[in-house]
Amino acid sequence: MLVFRHLPIHACPPIALAIGNFDGVHLGHQALLDDLVTVAKQQGLISAVLTFEPHPREFFSPSDAPARLTTLREKLELFDAAGVEKVFVCPFNKHFAKISAQDFMHNILMESLNVKSILVGDDFRFGAKRTGTLEDITAAGFDLINQPQINLAGQRVSSTRVREALADGDLTLAKSLLGRAYSISGKVVHGAKRGRQLGFPTANIHMRHERPALNGVYAVKLCHAQFEGEQLDGLPSVANLGVRPTIAGIPKLLLEVHALDFAGYLYGQHVHVQFLHKLRDEMKFDGLDALKAQISRDVEQANIYFG
Repeated sequence: MLVFRHLPIHACPPIALAIGNFDGVHLGHQALLDDLVTVAKQQGLISAVLTFEPHPREFFSPSDAPARLTTLREKLELFDAAGVEKVFVCPFNKHFAKISAQDFMHNILMESLNVKSILVGDDFRFGAKRTGTLEDITAAGFDLINQPQINLAGQRVSSTRVREALADGDLTLAKSLLGRAYSISGKVVHGAKRGRQLGFPTANIHMRHERPALNGVYAVKLCHAQFEGEQLDGLPSVANLGVRPTIAGIPKLLLEVHALDFAGYLYGQHVHVQFLHKLRDEMKFDGLDALKAQISRDVEQANIYFG
């Protein structure tokens, strides 16, 4: 899969294009990507995705934008797994936000990307102030494929619904909406080694965003491409995602993972943390001894969960 951080100056070979934010790449997004790959093959086109960074709501209103479900890297990995051939990551900035619907269709879709077929969700709007409609796309002569709403248990599958499930600690519902366990990926970095001092060494995962869709203590699996044998499915672990309120002076968001039976070297490695079961909310304790006792209970509960 080829990834472009800018729009081409000269026209591309003709493409079928899916457009959207794709935050979470949930079942609805996956259905759209499946249709994209199928249509591209049927019409002899290149399958491509146009997505935006940052999320438009993060640009317009960063203080109350929704929590990110996926980083850009995570989205790209999921696009690649779906069989997409090209991804155009469009910087969403002040200039792009002012592009009219007509200019977006003519200058970007026609002249730059050479789009023949467009695949979007049924609520898609585009252009400055979201004035562009599906009818405008059809009137401009594009082959429009409108993805119908995907439902689960009688309700629409959406990024908002995934966020709500994660915020409620309902990881089973989140997994059903995503078609996979919710995960966060990142590089293992050096921390203060406090977990090791307490007898529970942790892998500290660098967080790309400061407002995750969930927090607390979880039974998780720590996954890495180089694990072998029984480890290939991921290491049963306990994770704390939060700000460590018991330890003064550390307001920064941290994702710390303690593998239940692993002593290898992971610093600098890119790992995935699959969230499987919520153990408790993050809590403040009266000192490190109380914290250590609770971590012992968390490990015990995780061992019970993993059998």
